[in-house]
Amino acid sequence: MTGSPQWLDDEQQKLWQDLRTVVVALPTLLDRQLQRDEGISNFEYSVMARLSMTETHTMRLSELAVQCNSTQPRLSKLMARLEQQAWVTRYPDPDNGRYTLAALTDAGLQKVEHSAPAHVEQVRQLVFDPLSAAQQRHLGAALARVAALVREQLDGR
Repeated sequence: MTGSPQWLDDEQQKLWQDLRTVVVALPTLLDRQLQRDEGISNFEYSVMARLSMTETHTMRLSELAVQCNSTQPRLSKLMARLEQQAWVTRYPDPDNGRYTLAALTDAGLQKVEHSAPAHVEQVRQLVFDPLSAAQQRHLGAALARVAALVREQLDGR
């Protein structure tokens, strides 16, 4: 890096600090609610919820890792824990044995459905209720642009 950095102005610094608070603290608050109410982590819920949103409740582990912003080793460890609870099963992809599929069991689907109402209420209280509809649209557009750049940078590792 050459030259002096272009420092953040006061408004950008405040925005950056607010974003850091949301990025760091929001998952902690969601974890706290899910642990208290359901005995599961936000990551566990997110993985099972992703599976529940597919037509067959099944997905390749590699795709599930991407959608949940996880590494495959981290997801594999989680899958072992979820299998112990009988909430998911893993098996080779019959179309391509190089891949492994994860399937949400009936018990796993029940866990997601039981956990969802309080979780969604927490998300609404923390993210959507403080914002008007217009603010939600603006936030969505801004985050989509930032997220696209972040995904692009991750893909180019």
